Amino acid sequence: MNQTKLQELRHWMTQQETDLVYVSDPGHIAYFSGYTSEPHERVLALFIPLKKDPFLFTPALEVEDAQNSDWPFDVVGYLDSEDPWQKITAELTSRYGTIQRFGLEKNSLTVDRFEKLRNAFSSDFSVDVTPAIQRLQLLKTKEEIHTLLEAGDWADVAFEIGFGAIKEGAAEQEIVAEIEYQLKRRGVSAMSFDTIVLTGKNAASPHGNPGNTKIQPHDLVLFDLGVIWKGYCSDATRTVAFKEPTAFQKEIHHLVLEAQLAAQAAVKPSITAGELDAVARNVITQAGYGEYFNHRLGHGIGTTVHEYPSLVEGNDLVIEEGMCFSLEPGIYLPNQVGVRIEDCVYVTADGCQPFTKTSKELLIID
Repeated sequence: MNQTKLQELRHWMTQQETDLVYVSDPGHIAYFSGYTSEPHERVLALFIPLKKDPFLFTPALEVEDAQNSDWPFDVVGYLDSEDPWQKITAELTSRYGTIQRFGLEKNSLTVDRFEKLRNAFSSDFSVDVTPAIQRLQLLKTKEEIHTLLEAGDWADVAFEIGFGAIKEGAAEQEIVAEIEYQLKRRGVSAMSFDTIVLTGKNAASPHGNPGNTKIQPHDLVLFDLGVIWKGYCSDATRTVAFKEPTAFQKEIHHLVLEAQLAAQAAVKPSITAGELDAVARNVITQAGYGEYFNHRLGHGIGTTVHEYPSLVEGNDLVIEEGMCFSLEPGIYLPNQVGVRIEDCVYVTADGCQPFTKTSKELLIID
């Protein structure tokens, strides 16, 4: 449980005159409570009142796991045969009485679940807690950074496994399976997102789906992967070559690497998120490939793989020590080639350090 962040949230609640916060995003529930779960269609919720004890609300089949986690307060469960919203309404009323102002995560709460609350309570639901949670997550503690470094080490292990699985005729899905199988054997329970391995022209789709395409000599192979370790995520991308690549492939890889290294070198407190995006984008644009870098430079990382902030043109957020985010420029030429290189970094007093250490130079696998 993150007691410090819970108290900081309550300080914000006092300022906003908010009686109760309903945390609905599973990643944010894990952030405050220390309990990690993917509830799928079932209801998982964390209710944080301003003054009284909070409680976790989980499916009945998760109650014991939640009680055995770091969460020190009550866990209330519901059976699949029960109406969770009737039980939530009863619990909130008996524990906290009249609730004047609810704080909701407006970027994650479904319309259906909002209507259930609105029908049960005549409260003010205008308070959006999302920006407050984003701000709390923005600056990582030393302990969080240490865990993110461990998660980064596992991403490096994943790259080593994946590179070792490359051979002529190996399919993208086979390499994905080998990476995830070997990691599970070593104690990694989950990936932070579906592992991406794309070969040849398939890599020109930035978030393509690995399939049955087989690796051929002189292909570039893109790996985008990460793990969940002690509740925190890693995320990194490398693009390697099977056999000697063409001069054109080398040129594209070199440009992306130059852009990524330029952005990483530019990270420091006082630069803005938008300025960092421009550093990488300018390298690619000046080389004539600007239209083929078709996504933001990066995103925050922590208990979820995509957190605030977004490193994108026009974002004037000032970078601060303790922020953690990805730097992942790419060039994607349809039906030809795709290259992306990514490290997530943490901001220091005068620069940044990456969570992953695998070389970003073009590796040629024979």
